[in-house]
Amino acid sequence: MAAVRSVVIGTAGHIDHGKSTLVLALTGTDPDRLKEEKARGITIDLGFAHAEIGGFDVAFVDVPGHERFVKNMLAGVGGIDAVLLVIAADESVMPQTREHFAICRLLQIPAGVIALTKADLVDEDTLSLATLEARELVAGSALASADLIPVSSKTGSGMEDLRKALARIAARVPERASSGIPRLPVDRVFSMRGFGTVVTGTLTSGSIHTDQELITLPAERRVKVRGIQVHGAQRTAAAAGRRVAVNLGGVEVADLQRGDTLTVDGVLEATRRFDATIELLPDAPVLKHGARVRVHQGTMELVGRVALSGRIDDPADAQSLAPGTAAFARVRVERPAVMTRGDRFILRTYSPPATIGGGRVLDPLPGRTPIRTVAGRARFARLNGSTPDAVQVFVEERAGAGLSIQAAGRRAGLTREQAAAIASALVETGGAVQIGSSLFSAPLVRVLEQRLLAGVAEHHRAAPLSEGLPREEAREKVFGHAAPELFDAVVARLSAAGTLVARDRLSLPGQGSSLSPEEEQAQAVLDRAFLDAGLTPPDLAAVASARGIAAPLADRMSRHLQRRKRLVKLDTVLFHAEALARLKDDVLAGKQGGSAARVDVAAFKERYGISRKYAIPLLEWLDRERVTRRVGDTRVIL
Repeated sequence: MAAVRSVVIGTAGHIDHGKSTLVLALTGTDPDRLKEEKARGITIDLGFAHAEIGGFDVAFVDVPGHERFVKNMLAGVGGIDAVLLVIAADESVMPQTREHFAICRLLQIPAGVIALTKADLVDEDTLSLATLEARELVAGSALASADLIPVSSKTGSGMEDLRKALARIAARVPERASSGIPRLPVDRVFSMRGFGTVVTGTLTSGSIHTDQELITLPAERRVKVRGIQVHGAQRTAAAAGRRVAVNLGGVEVADLQRGDTLTVDGVLEATRRFDATIELLPDAPVLKHGARVRVHQGTMELVGRVALSGRIDDPADAQSLAPGTAAFARVRVERPAVMTRGDRFILRTYSPPATIGGGRVLDPLPGRTPIRTVAGRARFARLNGSTPDAVQVFVEERAGAGLSIQAAGRRAGLTREQAAAIASALVETGGAVQIGSSLFSAPLVRVLEQRLLAGVAEHHRAAPLSEGLPREEAREKVFGHAAPELFDAVVARLSAAGTLVARDRLSLPGQGSSLSPEEEQAQAVLDRAFLDAGLTPPDLAAVASARGIAAPLADRMSRHLQRRKRLVKLDTVLFHAEALARLKDDVLAGKQGGSAARVDVAAFKERYGISRKYAIPLLEWLDRERVTRRVGDTRVIL
């Protein structure tokens, strides 16, 4: 049997317009759970109830209507699928009706039903007037053509029509993706005897299950799901779009609070600033650059400051934002917030608190980049495009450090699968290059390739006898602090293309080690002299003098032979590489069976007929080559 689809509907409306009474009539559950609420007859904090309506499991989030408790209302309205806008027929549209509806509109809640409560208390003319004013309120919004149902919770009039309207809305609301990021903004924290710490909230995306390891943000506490309840019934798992209570192990009630987020590790990250689009309500006061505001997102309430980048329709105007207009902005909050790209939020004045606007997060983790420059505004415009466009911006900003695909997912609000798909698309369209699990800007990679080739060419011009530019020198000069894997990948790409020869040194094809006939002859003479001398090599100056080679030429050719690894310098003495190779083989052959053969300086000198001048550097070289190991005054052949 298929699971009953769940839909979360939030109430909205002025105080004492009958929201809680209406929810009670629809569900049989009184959402006012606090003693103070029952004593005063008003909803102070969030209330919850549910009922099966039209084949849907409808969860109601009942929010307070009093202006002093709008912050509590905002904590509940963020995770709803649709709104039940409650307007009392005897009072019609009131201030909190307008503010609540403005909040729903700013959060882009896609659907809803309008209930004209207390219809039994008014005559037809008053009801018609209330209907007209309700329609004027919602004109031009997602609720412009919403069902408007006169009801009486007292007599039951209109309740069946309201249930049918709610069922129609539930059928139209898009189902939340259970495959998305598991994300539960916490709206209540309490302790139950025999169970321990319990949190509740609306699972806005993804799914969770018992025994799952989760993390609470922003504190990054690791917890384990001991149990799950959906509408009071035990479940082994819960999917997106459901009101859930989660029993957590590994954490105390005092460690959690409303505004925390329950999720899996590695998919979300706390931030202290975010880039966004913001819009002001038509009746809001002017918002000045640097203004202190209250930010409400999900179940969080934060205090922050707004830095304006410029109006969307007039980027040069960045000193203030007029009512009814929109701008790009960077918001800095005073404590860590858990946000991701696409999240919507509400802005309220700091004091006295009043809703003035809202917006959408474009980048939850921006760098400390300028925002009031031409480049800064152009960046905002790109971020305001598609998610792949935004990821491209994120990749470019990371430059040579690269951006891991997992980090791109956290920043863009994507699952691992979605992030991998966008990464593949960027690589395919030429916007990015993937190296390992990280993305790098493709234009940057091309620039680095050209710089590396130019650097190698310049090295050839400056040192025509050199076999090429040392790899580490190339890395430091051209790539600076870039990721090591980027350098290796660029070298590999150029080598595969045949434009670079990569060994210990980097060279261009057909270049390096271009010797004159005189140099070729001098090189051959020195090579033969040191090879014939074996383990008692001559002094370079003596060889040059005896063979009629100028000292500067001999010095240049000896360095050339060292770069070619024909000569090896041990301490201050030059040995031929072939002589050293023969020595290594001979010493290793001295180890018979598995016994621990030993050699000391005296025996070594006698065996090879050499003086201490040569014996000490040779023995130390054998140690470094792991042929021998010094133990006291002797050496063990390994």
